[in-house]
Amino acid sequence: MSKVVGLSSKKSRWLLQSLRDQQRHSLGTGFESANILLSPKYHLKDKDLRKIHKAARVGDAARVQQLLLGKCSVNDKDKKKRTALHIACAYGHPKVVMALLEGRCEINATDSEECTSLVKAVQCQEEECATILLENGADPNIVDAQGNSALHYAVYYKNTSLAAKLLDHEVNIEATNKGGFTPLLLAVSENKLQIAKFLLMKNANIHAVDNQKRTALMHAVSHDSTHLVRFVLQQGVDLFLNDAFGLTAIDYAAEFKYNTAAVKAGTEVQETSRCRFIPTDPVLGLLTATLCSPNKREKKTESGLV
Repeated sequence: MSKVVGLSSKKSRWLLQSLRDQQRHSLGTGFESANILLSPKYHLKDKDLRKIHKAARVGDAARVQQLLLGKCSVNDKDKKKRTALHIACAYGHPKVVMALLEGRCEINATDSEECTSLVKAVQCQEEECATILLENGADPNIVDAQGNSALHYAVYYKNTSLAAKLLDHEVNIEATNKGGFTPLLLAVSENKLQIAKFLLMKNANIHAVDNQKRTALMHAVSHDSTHLVRFVLQQGVDLFLNDAFGLTAIDYAAEFKYNTAAVKAGTEVQETSRCRFIPTDPVLGLLTATLCSPNKREKKTESGLV
């Protein structure tokens, strides 16, 4: 491995490993978070469940309705604070979801991991259940214990259809989880190019940084994908920003070696134009482009400004 300029080989390796670790835990840390991603459905034990939970698990909508006419509460919770609605969404039973909503269940109730039924439906990729919840007023901006919204999970699982529905119901596209990842930063850090493009079309901020002040480009160069790096570069990002450790995307590219040429090409373009970035604001962009034009630079040189 090469060495980042000005850093010892040991410090260089530590910083690169910290980036890898950060990406590995982009949705959260600890056993529960890892378990949710590997197997998002609940692992249920009969002894922990009430009658309404058992009916919801097997998708018996008629039994759920019958229980609600008796003494069962529609919002009964098990030992991990899961309602029948959580379980119906996790196991993909839309008829049960409708029966519980008709029984006036608490649609935004959270379990022990602070997951709403909507978050659980998205984690389990149960789109029909998620759609029913959204159409009945579920709040898409409630986050779980790791700070992830339903949109973070839709992005992680590359589900553009679900992401679009969440955005149609006013989910916050710039919500940050505990690692500081917006959905777009998450997409780039996970090398999910297509959904990253989708989020950008929906006006996601390409200039967002995570808790370590790492940019989308810094995350992009860690992957062996020139397509991903080219996509980020095309958005006019600043190659010269420093993260919390004083490193730039070029430093990371040199270490990972995959995309050094791509980043250097972008550097040459920006240095040639004498502009580090073109602002997204139309007026500022026009002014900057004008100041960076060859004729304007010549005039500045003649006047002694350069």
